[in-house]
Amino acid sequence: MEPKPQQNECGCDCQPQSDRSNSARLTPFPMAPPVPKPSKKEEDADIPCCGPPAGPKSSPDERPGYILCHFVERFLSTPAGAVPVVKTALDRKDTIGTVLTRIGIGRNDYKVAPGLYGVGAPDADSPVLVTANYKLSFDALRKELSGINAWILVLDTRGINVWCAAGKRNFSTEEVSDRVRGAGLDRVVNHRKLILPQLSAIGVSARAIKKSCGFEALFGPVRAEDLKRFLQNGMKADDFMRRVTFTLKERVELIPVEIAMLWKPAGWILPAAFFLSGIGPGIFSLSRAWNGMLAIGAGLLMGVLSGGVAAPILLPWLPGRAFAVKGAVTGGIFGLILLGLVPALGWAKGAGLFLFILAISAYQSMNFTGSTPFTSPSGVEKEMRRAIPLLAGAVLISALLWVGSAF
Repeated sequence: MEPKPQQNECGCDCQPQSDRSNSARLTPFPMAPPVPKPSKKEEDADIPCCGPPAGPKSSPDERPGYILCHFVERFLSTPAGAVPVVKTALDRKDTIGTVLTRIGIGRNDYKVAPGLYGVGAPDADSPVLVTANYKLSFDALRKELSGINAWILVLDTRGINVWCAAGKRNFSTEEVSDRVRGAGLDRVVNHRKLILPQLSAIGVSARAIKKSCGFEALFGPVRAEDLKRFLQNGMKADDFMRRVTFTLKERVELIPVEIAMLWKPAGWILPAAFFLSGIGPGIFSLSRAWNGMLAIGAGLLMGVLSGGVAAPILLPWLPGRAFAVKGAVTGGIFGLILLGLVPALGWAKGAGLFLFILAISAYQSMNFTGSTPFTSPSGVEKEMRRAIPLLAGAVLISALLWVGSAF
């Protein structure tokens, strides 16, 4: 059996000049000359004697054992080797990948190979923009660079976005410096400036980068959509570019992935609900177990909708600063609605189900703390230390009330 060719992290051969995450390395190669389009007569001559007509010729940039990334349009020869030039327009594959990532499918592996890329027709005087190798971050940057000639230096952030990677020290001073040296950036550009996203500031030291690799670190705007104006302003950001927002649109974009992450907990919550609901005077009742599981399943759904949908949408208007409190408020409302729909549960089961919905909603809403400018890392840790024991206690009391109601 022939050995399977090794590919980089994004499944393609747009290999950077330095890639610590892959053991296989590709020797950079210059862009081949364009292949002239065949005439009609030549195309007819290519038709085989049987079967369908032959397909289009292979790309001149293809190499045996490797395929091109769909977002790479060509390769550019530089003093440091061949650099892939990427498209600024997102296509159907990018859209499908974004949708799947938003609902939690393949999210941990949605990344591109770290290294140096280009957009447009970059030269030695073009700006260098630094980003993470999480493909949503990479796509958000390149789609805003239409009409701009620039270099993109992609760091190995382990497939994590800029803000989270900076907080985890993956988007770090060391990674920036190592990637600059590994890409041979000093041989590609005449200037010594890097434009880093503002949200990476917590993970890097501009002074240390300058000392380590000789490049000056400038912090660009928060949003990639402001990059054109930033470059036109002489690499100066105004107050609006520095402002971190968490608009309704930005909050809604986070909802699908947060809900999708609950399928694993639901895998053991529902069987546990079936077991606990069946316990009673007759040792175990299948009908009681089934009905109880349905009721708890409805409570789980209400808790998820409350904390994962209603809480982020209504976030600025909900009382309290802690996200657990905001989730508890919406959880209480949704819990009362469900109890109003199934009043025959009795006070013990009703109270247990209400506490369960409250806990699920509060816990689900806390998942949004790392995505907002409302909180700080220390504030999140403080809230978690206080809220988690309370929510665990609420779930325990809920289970005792639920089982005890049968006796």
